Amino acid sequence: MALTARAAPSALETRSRALERAHAAVFALEVQVVEGARSAKTLGQEREGSAVLISDDGVLLTAGYLVLEAETVTVVTEAGARLPARVLAYDVATGFGLVQALAPLGRAPVPLARNAPSPGPEPLTAISAGDEAEVLPVTLVSRRAFSGNWEYHVETALYTSPPLDQHSGAALFNAEGELLGIGSLALPDVQPGPARQRMPGNLFVPVDLLRPVLAELRSQGRSAASVRPWLGLNCAEQAGELRVLRVAEDSPADVAGLQTGDRITRIDGRRVAALAQLWLGLWADPRPQRAVELEIERGGRLMTVTVHAVDRAATLARATGI
Repeated sequence: MALTARAAPSALETRSRALERAHAAVFALEVQVVEGARSAKTLGQEREGSAVLISDDGVLLTAGYLVLEAETVTVVTEAGARLPARVLAYDVATGFGLVQALAPLGRAPVPLARNAPSPGPEPLTAISAGDEAEVLPVTLVSRRAFSGNWEYHVETALYTSPPLDQHSGAALFNAEGELLGIGSLALPDVQPGPARQRMPGNLFVPVDLLRPVLAELRSQGRSAASVRPWLGLNCAEQAGELRVLRVAEDSPADVAGLQTGDRITRIDGRRVAALAQLWLGLWADPRPQRAVELEIERGGRLMTVTVHAVDRAATLARATGI
């Protein structure tokens, strides 16, 4: 009997299968945080988002703020099965979190992309899991640095549009089903520089930041870069000035007397007018427990405030037995 040769799958079929495998590796995440957790005031006592399976032993990558001060973590499958998990890492420097499922997930992990995409028409897909799961074709609008109003800065972030509503921990894939980044924020405008019309979208933290520290996160729970001074400030750039938006209760900044509305003009003697300058200036001396000198303007009067910084990890509530 003659054998009929099978036709090779088309490029479209290959990409479709790759994205199906990628979709299957995205799970819903449910988190209950420790009673009395500091982060509950801003992030909530109960949190929901997504996580992406990245290894054969059940390790999933997610947004770090979802698992910050977690008491219990549950991975939820598409079929509704609820599986216990544990937090492996919370990394301040990158913003990533790692959790490990404590039961088999029955899915293959996704590969981490090795070639960073360039802004342009290349088709990308953002995927979230959960009750309001989304699969959304998106465009990479920009790759550039990002400074958060909390104490966070990365030199490269991925800005995509249109916006994914359920962005927390969501996955960004290329056409080959490789993981490019993890969803962190929804933004009103992702375009670089001035623009006449706003373009809403999302910020994804690229896996380029994960690869060099993944082994460290798995073994130590955070990267060495996360061992750095923390003040407990939220700040914003407003009309070329840095203003304090919020002071975390009982934080070093709170103890030192910083107030909402204070204008920060210098840190450790260096003039600052942008968030990147402030945060990078703070970490220029990476010793976590040190005196940080801030020059501020309050009510038209300049003053110098000394803030005794601490290691953020020392301030976090932990689950029983951890």
